[in-house]
Amino acid sequence: MENQIRSSANNQLVALVTGANQGVGFQIAKALAANGYTVYVGSRNQGNGEKAAAEIGGNAYAIQLDVTLQATISAAAERIEKEQGRLDLLVNNAGISHAGKPGRTLEEIMENGRATTASLDEIRTVWETNVFGVIAVSQAMLPLLRKSAAARIVNVSSVLGSLTWIADPTCWARDHFNVVYAASKTALNAVTLAFAIELEKENIKVNATSPGYTATALNNFQGTDSVEVGSREPIRVALDTGGPTASFTGPDGPSPL
Repeated sequence: MENQIRSSANNQLVALVTGANQGVGFQIAKALAANGYTVYVGSRNQGNGEKAAAEIGGNAYAIQLDVTLQATISAAAERIEKEQGRLDLLVNNAGISHAGKPGRTLEEIMENGRATTASLDEIRTVWETNVFGVIAVSQAMLPLLRKSAAARIVNVSSVLGSLTWIADPTCWARDHFNVVYAASKTALNAVTLAFAIELEKENIKVNATSPGYTATALNNFQGTDSVEVGSREPIRVALDTGGPTASFTGPDGPSPL
């Protein structure tokens, strides 16, 4: 605790990464810690967060945070305020791809996400994490971000959320666009732009980034890229203190919203 408080006094940058106990979020937290950040490793399960923080080492600290539960969001903000006094970087990484029956194949998950047949309960559950959770965490952390000299928010999105890309008849992923996961990332891109426009006058940068088709729990580990490869662009954006605002990038560079 004393070391954490001292880190702010020494101007060590402070970051919070949601859903950081595994996958892309873990890789982002690990990279930030390696680059001198004090990193709060957000995890719904405190034990999983502690294991991840211990593996990262350095200035990584587990913090219980369920982006769908306001009480945990508020408690996390209060803890960071008490221990650090500010937040320099918020990475909204926590996300889910579905909320239906466990054990379904990726093909079944995609089929069950079709606009004409998708369960409204599943849509609401996924959007609660992927969209409303991002808004809730961002709003709660804003008072801390405003105390930073150069605050940034990075939202981990998906190229599947790009309407420009998906609307192209030649797009290979067109058939994978659905109202559960993909459309939630479209909404996230819109939320990113809304925050970016409003906060630009306060010099708070807000960007979205996509890891591409990475093998994680989101897709039953069927992605074509390893988590290390898929994390490269999110890590680059998270570490880029001098970059733009209101951008959306993927593994191949800038992407259309």
